[in-house]
Amino acid sequence: MKIIIMGCGRRGAQLAYMLQQDGHEVTVLDRSEEAFDTEGYLPDDFTGTKMIGNGMDLDDLRRAGAEHADAFISATRGDNRNVMAAQIARHVFGIPRIVTLVHDPMRAEIYHSLGLRTVSPTRVVAELLKEALEAPEEDDPPSSAAAPED
Repeated sequence: MKIIIMGCGRRGAQLAYMLQQDGHEVTVLDRSEEAFDTEGYLPDDFTGTKMIGNGMDLDDLRRAGAEHADAFISATRGDNRNVMAAQIARHVFGIPRIVTLVHDPMRAEIYHSLGLRTVSPTRVVAELLKEALEAPEEDDPPSSAAAPED
């Protein structure tokens, strides 16, 4: 698949690398040059395309190959930017698979009901933390009821 990822922070970079490792053709689009510096989050052996640009700009999306993309993922810190870029990718370029990161769980539900595939890291992390809290531990300390008496 030809995939465009908007946002090269920790999440976008990790996803780009994972998808490249799976054999996909990946283009990462970010507004900041620093995102692609040696101090950035993409591993040195990332072989996909790195492009400075804005995922809400039609010309930048064309340069990234949006007219022939199979998927678009918006993965920045900004919910509004992510949703706007996802809508442009879907309605202007007709990209068939769109996934957008939406940090606000209530917004994620609203956008999902409007037909966008949304992922809310806030909800996902909260669920994982709850599961970790509730999971039985093999090395649980003995409860106070089982403690030996003095």
